[in-house]
Amino acid sequence: MKKYRLFGVISAVCITLSVLYSFVGSSQIPTSRVLLSTNPPLERILPFEAEAEKPQSPVKLTLQAVDAAGKSLANAKISLQILTPPRNPWLTTDFPIVEGTKLLQMNATAPDGKLEIQQMLPIRGNYQLLVKVSPLVANTFAAYEQTLNLNVHENPVKYKYFAVIAAILLSLGLLGGWIIGGQEELQQGEIAPQSVRLLLSALTVVAIITLIVINISAEVAEAHGSEHHSNSTETMSTTGYANAPSSQKSQGLEINLGGDKNATVGKLANLALQVKDAATGQPITDVALQVKAIATEHNLTVFDYKGIPDEQGKLIWLEQFFDGSPHKIEVEATPLPGSSRQFAPVKVAQEVEVEAIAPPIYIRLIGLFYFTAFVGIGMAIGLLIQHRRKPQARTN
Repeated sequence: MKKYRLFGVISAVCITLSVLYSFVGSSQIPTSRVLLSTNPPLERILPFEAEAEKPQSPVKLTLQAVDAAGKSLANAKISLQILTPPRNPWLTTDFPIVEGTKLLQMNATAPDGKLEIQQMLPIRGNYQLLVKVSPLVANTFAAYEQTLNLNVHENPVKYKYFAVIAAILLSLGLLGGWIIGGQEELQQGEIAPQSVRLLLSALTVVAIITLIVINISAEVAEAHGSEHHSNSTETMSTTGYANAPSSQKSQGLEINLGGDKNATVGKLANLALQVKDAATGQPITDVALQVKAIATEHNLTVFDYKGIPDEQGKLIWLEQFFDGSPHKIEVEATPLPGSSRQFAPVKVAQEVEVEAIAPPIYIRLIGLFYFTAFVGIGMAIGLLIQHRRKPQARTN
């Protein structure tokens, strides 16, 4: 009887191991996937910095769809969504409204299975790229989806600034604790020594100034867009799109650039381009399209894509303008190499007004709490030092 039980146990173990091995083996079978490469390399990518002294460039993202053998998939449609890092109210970024939102959503026709875009990444953290690859010709390959991660590190300069500010606040707190802890005896009619009264008066002034800054910061953020709008027209005149319309008929082509003309930080703006034959109205697909989104304040490119329209002659994408300043969409249509359709470049453009959103009040209060905490820690250290010095002074 024991032999049969032992045989049953061994058989069950063997069956379990074989099932587990089959799962492991199936997970190691090569499958179609998307390869991601960046320029600059991942470790050198830094988030967007407002009012930066050095010129900034968007990050080049290259998505290559390959099959199980590692060969490029031809005639593919690539759908891409870029999700910004999730919200963290205790360690917020320079653009808290952008956290946990969609930065970009687009569908691209990729004859060679490759999608290349240039995108400015506004904040630090882990971006998610949701990619879906499907065939343009039915049944040529199976559609699949993949999630890619792109981790952007904070600019090291920010840590240096933080260390300097923290050291200053700790020093102020230490000085205050030292003064309060070493207070002299009260004179007749005094409720506190003169040094303590001066310190408390200074802290009161600092608190009032801080509250004023917190209240005014929201107004400054709202005025940000209107201040930049006055410079947008002047900036446009420095480019070749100063007089480019949003719709144009030229050399047998009709190009219409449409979509939202007003956008809000934290939300996607809908943008669409239609290319068709000016005579017949039929969609045109054999043209190259160069699309740029430019922040007109500093003539800064935040998005760049070069591709072709879909089978309906359309290019549709959704984009978030995170800066809160006016933007301009520029599109240039040129003939494809070797195409029978030849024409001079045709340009269209459209301005987009962007509404800035002030960060919630609790985010600013959290920042004030951190500053106060550093001062409090420094003050506690100063009080502790004075408390330890007093017994020694008495014994002497």
